[in-house]
Amino acid sequence: MPDDLSRLDATAQAELVRTRKASPLELVDAAIDRIERVNPKVNAVIHQFFERAREQARSNTLPDGPFRGVPFLVKDLFGHTAGDPMHFGARFLKDMDFRVPHDSYIAAKFRAAGLVFVGRTNVPELGTLPSTESDAYGAARNPWNPAHSTGGSSGGSAAAVASGMVPVAHGNDGGGSIRIPASECGLVGLKPSRGRTSFGPDLGEGVGGLAVEGVLSRTVRDTAAMLDVAQGYMPGDPYTAPTPQRPYRDEVGAPTGTLRIGIMTQSPAGMTPVHAECVKAAAQTGRLFRELRHVVEDTYPAALDDFEVGRHFAIMYAVQIVGTIGAFEQLTGRAIGREDVDPINWALFELGRDVTIAQYLESKHWIGDFTRRLAAWWSEGFDLLVTPTLPDPPPLLGHFAPDPSDPTIAAFRASGFACWTSPFNMSGQPGISLPLHWTPEGLPVGVQLVAPYGREDLLIRVAAQLEEAAPWIDRRPPIYA
Repeated sequence: MPDDLSRLDATAQAELVRTRKASPLELVDAAIDRIERVNPKVNAVIHQFFERAREQARSNTLPDGPFRGVPFLVKDLFGHTAGDPMHFGARFLKDMDFRVPHDSYIAAKFRAAGLVFVGRTNVPELGTLPSTESDAYGAARNPWNPAHSTGGSSGGSAAAVASGMVPVAHGNDGGGSIRIPASECGLVGLKPSRGRTSFGPDLGEGVGGLAVEGVLSRTVRDTAAMLDVAQGYMPGDPYTAPTPQRPYRDEVGAPTGTLRIGIMTQSPAGMTPVHAECVKAAAQTGRLFRELRHVVEDTYPAALDDFEVGRHFAIMYAVQIVGTIGAFEQLTGRAIGREDVDPINWALFELGRDVTIAQYLESKHWIGDFTRRLAAWWSEGFDLLVTPTLPDPPPLLGHFAPDPSDPTIAAFRASGFACWTSPFNMSGQPGISLPLHWTPEGLPVGVQLVAPYGREDLLIRVAAQLEEAAPWIDRRPPIYA
């Protein structure tokens, strides 16, 4: 068994178990040791299941799936696991020690793959802001510089993977919540197509179809193999993405052919300034694509410049907050008021409460039209769109802290920050953030690739090509196990 398991991805760790060069218990013990040493510096893991994980790793009943014995962390927002805390970063749920009696479908799939759950990870309250800072559990800190954000809402998972605690961790993405932390922590973060993964059995869809389940990892092959585990129709799902023609892991290393790629470096509708390092990251990726003999053009879908994107996205999220708070009132049997949530979530709750049925339906119809306008660009012969994942490198902690006197300021700031991620939650297209650039100060900057709906296969093929041409696996943050 190698001395440093932290340097091995999930695929390599699973291979050690398969070839009997390591046992599941050895992998789990090593991960627990790393979490105990590193987590105090980054505050990524908020619920620990160490003894139970050891028992599962020892058990003869551990499923013989593709990731048998590999330690894994689950995000504390959806993805609930039977009998464990699920607090959504909220004080009122933490104070009640709220738990769910059954697994979500995604958690059950992860278990069946042989993954061993060692804990749950930090999130912003109700997953709203793109930085993992909550009153309930405090801030997750970026392993590349602990004064900076990890992103959100899968920021705890990202910090745990980036610092080497575990090789892969659960995330979900309703406006950028996988891709934003991937960009800020130097990881691979794939947002699958709408309907590719299930939110059942408790939900038919997340955030009116904007949200999807996924993972954060350090390698494209892990992302591909984990998508094989997570994807697929489950009973009661209202819709599902097209079935892939072959396993996604088989796309890693497969030829791409010559692709026609558009590149966009100015923010949609000029809504927010773009940092020079983020422009540089996307531009360098464009040059790399040309070296790989793809056709790259300075063009992008005109629909992205529609000023109405932000308004309709806000309506969808405000209504979601009303539904989330209402659901927790029913589940907990207690009223939830202004004093129970942070100012931005209460402001969204009040906004959502005032949205009429007609306004909500108008937003749903608008999003459908927006999706068709976006899809038209790909149907005209383009294969991929390249953008910076974010308009800025990882911001300092506190950048998105809401001012109680006017929490809308933080909301507008967050909307601008997600200018390249949230549109593709609305369209349902798959997007992936890759760690292709670092600032002179050593902060990671991700580059986003977006494909047509249902084409995760293409994203994985191209991401693997970039991973080989510009490898990132040997980069380690200063805080690392």
